[in-house]
Amino acid sequence: MAITAEILAKKLKNELEAEHVNVEDLSDGCGGKFSAFIVSNKFKGKGLLQQHRMVNSCIKEEMESIHAFTMKTLTPEQFAKQTAKTNDTAADDMKCVGGGH
Repeated sequence: MAITAEILAKKLKNELEAEHVNVEDLSDGCGGKFSAFIVSNKFKGKGLLQQHRMVNSCIKEEMESIHAFTMKTLTPEQFAKQTAKTNDTAADDMKCVGGGH
């Protein structure tokens, strides 16, 4: 069975009890290249290396068929902070510049 972004996302979401999972297929026809963004409470108190090991352990079987896998892991607090920062930047970008509007 071919590994898909949907299969990986479902497994990561279930096993890591993740609030948010986004897995993107970057294969370009050569197969098995994925990028994942994962937000989970299980990452609290863990260093980045430990978080990545948790993800790799979760998809150990699938990794045998995957050519390349990149990931970004965040706790819900880190995600909220990052989202707030992004929203602030977007709000600043949307402010009217100059007069006469």
